[in-house]
Amino acid sequence: MSWTNERVELLKKLWAEGHSASQIAGELGGVTRNAVIGKVHRLGLSGRAKAPSSSPKPRRARPSTPSTASSRSSSAAPKSQGATALKMDAAPASKPLPEEEPLAELIPISERATILTLTERTCKWPIGDPSTDDFYFCGRTSDAGVPYCAHHCKIAYQPVSDRRRDRRMTAANQPVAPTPQTQFQAS
Repeated sequence: MSWTNERVELLKKLWAEGHSASQIAGELGGVTRNAVIGKVHRLGLSGRAKAPSSSPKPRRARPSTPSTASSRSSSAAPKSQGATALKMDAAPASKPLPEEEPLAELIPISERATILTLTERTCKWPIGDPSTDDFYFCGRTSDAGVPYCAHHCKIAYQPVSDRRRDRRMTAANQPVAPTPQTQFQAS
């Protein structure tokens, strides 16, 4: 499709009458809405008449009331707080969480594993900083098909409901109480 002089003149006429780019594209045929917008931009066509179907709506005048700080503070209507339906109330903890023992005390030195001693039946939970000499893996016996021992499976695999609760609490800028599932301890 090429922009002939006739098509450009029709485009200018329809644009000045207030037709939308989609309506003009439909009238011209063989061009897209974006092609019409691009051509209007290249031609430098700017302000156009309002669409004929739209009728101006009368504005209602606001009643003039004095707005002073004292009249605002003494109003009986409570202030709106926005989207309060989405606001989370902080639920009190029903029971305190048990304190976990430090991980170094849970894993005896004899059970700790290095990368060379790991097997498919040992826990592969990393402990410590890999760039230091005292880095090791848990090394306890793991169940078949699972890379971690029972203790580390509880940390690694959280139920979906716990993750959703934690995400909502974080999104609401509420402090998330540490749970055994969300705590990571390194020695």
